[in-house]
Amino acid sequence: MPGTELFGSEERKEINDVLETGILFRYNHDQQRNGVWKARDFEAEVKKITGAKYAHAVANGTAGIATALAASGIGTGDEVIVPPFTYIATIEAVLFLGAIPVFAEVDETLCLSAEGIKAALTPKTKAVCLVHMCGGMAEMDSIMQVVKDNNLILVEDAGQAFAASYKGTSTGLFGQAGSYSFDFFKIATAGEGGVLVTNDEATYKLADSYADHGHDHIGNNRGMEQHPILGFNYRISELHAAVGVAQTRKVPHIREVNRKYKSMLTEILSQTEGISFATLADPDGDSATFLNILMPDTETAGRTVAEFNKAGVTGFNYWFTNMYHFINQWDHINGLKTASKLPAQLLGTPQDYNNLHLPKSQEVIGRLISFGIRCTWTEDEVKALANKIAACAKAAMPVNA
Repeated sequence: MPGTELFGSEERKEINDVLETGILFRYNHDQQRNGVWKARDFEAEVKKITGAKYAHAVANGTAGIATALAASGIGTGDEVIVPPFTYIATIEAVLFLGAIPVFAEVDETLCLSAEGIKAALTPKTKAVCLVHMCGGMAEMDSIMQVVKDNNLILVEDAGQAFAASYKGTSTGLFGQAGSYSFDFFKIATAGEGGVLVTNDEATYKLADSYADHGHDHIGNNRGMEQHPILGFNYRISELHAAVGVAQTRKVPHIREVNRKYKSMLTEILSQTEGISFATLADPDGDSATFLNILMPDTETAGRTVAEFNKAGVTGFNYWFTNMYHFINQWDHINGLKTASKLPAQLLGTPQDYNNLHLPKSQEVIGRLISFGIRCTWTEDEVKALANKIAACAKAAMPVNA
C-alpha cells in the first residue's frame, strides 16, 4: 500500500532540487531558491488529483485535520460528532481545540452512518468530523442530508482515503474542509506530511494563516507580515514536500494497479463461505488501498486472525484489538488522561466515555480484518495470498457452520 513501494529516482531528484538551493523553509528567500517551491508543487499535485480549488500542505495528517477543524470555526465547547473507528489523531484534534467529541455509530462502510449521526445529535451539536476509513468512503448522500437538515458544519478526515471519491467528488470536498495524510503508510508518502483541501476561499485563508503562527503571507519580508489571527506552527518543510510531490504524481498508477489486485482478491475470496466484504458506498471511487473482509462474527474473526498468525500470513490489521484505531483500547481518551487540563474536563461531556453504547460499531469492527494492497505484487502472489486467506478462514469457521 505505501507509496514507498515505488520510491526511486523521482523522489531523489525532487529532494536534490531543494538541497541545491539550501532553502529548506517553505516561505520567502525568493532569490536564493531559484524558483524551487516544493510545498507549492505538492499542493498543486494534490489539487490535480482531487479537483480541490485550494490546498495547503502541513507537517502531518494530524496537523491537517486540526487546521481543517479550526479554519471551519470549531473550538472550545463545540460538540463534534466523531466515529469510534479512526486513527486516534481525529479525536485528539477535536479535544485539543477545546471541542467535545460525541461518539456515533459506524456501519459496514466503516464510516459514520447517517443513522448514527442522527442518533448522536444534541441541541449543542455544531459539527460532524467524518472519517473515510481504509481507502473507501462514507455514504455521502444520506450524510449530507443530515448535515443540511441540522445546519451542521462538516469536516472530513480523509487521511486514509486520498484518491478516493464518491459519485465523482473526492473525499475531503463535501464539507467545509478536509484533510489527507501523507505519512509513511499511506498511498503516497512525504515521510511526514498532510494536506488540507477546501473549495471555500475564506476557509483556505484562515487555514493558511492558522498553520503558520497567523502569518498572512503577503509581501516578501516575513518579519513584516501581518498576523490577522492567532495560529500555531504546523508548517511542512521543503524536503518533506519534495518527497510528497514525486509520490503524489505516482498515485494514479498505484490506484490503478491496486484496484486490479483488489478485484482479483475479491473475486477469489467471494467463493469462500463465511467471507463478505465491507460496503463501498461508490465502488468506482475506491482508492483500493485495503481489502476489507468481514467474518460472520467477532469470535470467528478472532479465530481467523489466529489462523493467519499460525500460517505466517502477514500484512493484515485486526482493528478490533488495535491500540490506536478503535475505541476499545482508548483508555486514555475514555478517562481523559492528559498532561494538562483540557476544556472537556472543565465543561463536561454529554457522554460517559467509559460507558458508551455503540453495538453496531462493536459488531462491525469485531468482524473486520483488513489487508493492505501492494502495487508491487505479482498476479501469482495475489492468488497465493487469496488462497491462504481462504484456507485460514475455512479453518476458523465453526464446525457446524
